Amino acid sequence: MAERKLTSTNYQNQAFLEERCVLNELLYLLSKRWMTDVLFSIEEGNIRFTSLKENLEHISDHILADRLRVLEQHGLIQKNYLMANPPRTEYALTDKGNELSSLLDGLCQFASTNMNL
Repeated sequence: MAERKLTSTNYQNQAFLEERCVLNELLYLLSKRWMTDVLFSIEEGNIRFTSLKENLEHISDHILADRLRVLEQHGLIQKNYLMANPPRTEYALTDKGNELSSLLDGLCQFASTNMNL
């Protein structure tokens, strides 16, 4: 995906909001399509790329790989390499990822109770 220009007003507005409150940065991260679904799917036990792909049936390989990379960069998941034959990779929530997932569960409950969706 193309990176936004650092001089764009969109980028500057986002940076301003993130400086005002770190929650804005978290909300921006989580607002990316599929981000919370990938997090919840790992929490449900889908720890391999193929099982995540099957569970999130309409996600593309490119987007899934990107979301896993971003979640790992933010310390919400960890990638474990297993020396099996053939070698394989598994994903797991970190303590920080488990804490965020619990908070998101509460938001989901709030939304299902209070939103007219």
